Amino acid sequence: MSKFTNKIDFEVLVMVKNANPNGDPLNGNRPRETYDGFGEISDVCIKRKIRNRLQDMGENIFVQSDDRAVDECKSLSERAKSNALMQKAIKDKDKDAYAKAACETWIDVRSFGQVFAFKDDSVSVGVRGPVSVHSAFSVLPVNIDSMQITKSVNSETAKDGKKSSDTMGMKHKIFSALYVIKGSINHQLAEKTGFGDEDAEKIKEALRTLFVNDSSSARPDGSMEVCKVYWWKHNCPMGQYSSAKVHRLIKIEAKVDDPKEFEDYDVKVDFLPDLEMEEMEGI
Repeated sequence: MSKFTNKIDFEVLVMVKNANPNGDPLNGNRPRETYDGFGEISDVCIKRKIRNRLQDMGENIFVQSDDRAVDECKSLSERAKSNALMQKAIKDKDKDAYAKAACETWIDVRSFGQVFAFKDDSVSVGVRGPVSVHSAFSVLPVNIDSMQITKSVNSETAKDGKKSSDTMGMKHKIFSALYVIKGSINHQLAEKTGFGDEDAEKIKEALRTLFVNDSSSARPDGSMEVCKVYWWKHNCPMGQYSSAKVHRLIKIEAKVDDPKEFEDYDVKVDFLPDLEMEEMEGI
């Protein structure tokens, strides 16, 4: 596997239309929003989608969704125990060998890191990954539409044979909003996990195709769209500019009072000397 050369920063512009991009289970599954009313998508949610895309691309994933599991393991503990090299490292009480085996086996471990702390194991190992992803926030405050829904089909047969009462519920969506995802890839941590340039290219492709095979009743096909991906590669391992300075290169303003399409936003990109940028369309 190729080594990771220089630091990378990235930014993804996501258009949401008539969808719930990330429901909050503590708030009736309403779309997440800040106290200021801006929409939010958690970093955990974004990394879940990246993992799913990497898995669709044929990569080995440690933290698999139950509906996407490709092995017979019923938990993370079982998946870790299925790795012979990791089990040997436990017997030898070699934490470095344990972490190395995990990173070599699963791309999400060497990308995002992972805590291996299972009650049946004698070792507890933490891996710090080089790929960091911020929570995504909308450019403007969001308006959340809510509708009441009814389940009118019996879940169970009543003792008296009669139809059970209807169950009422709520469904929420955002009519239209532009979200911004920011992230970076750290060279120092990439060296420790074995993350290479080939892995970075796979992360880039996962971001470009983030919502492929991600449809649901809350996110119908076409309701979540990656509009732009900006990918900056520095000219040295540590990076000649801070990630904060790089992410400020993208400036977004609404052209109209009530933007509904991506074209209703004005996206300006500034440039810094000796900083290579790749701009891509989403899919």
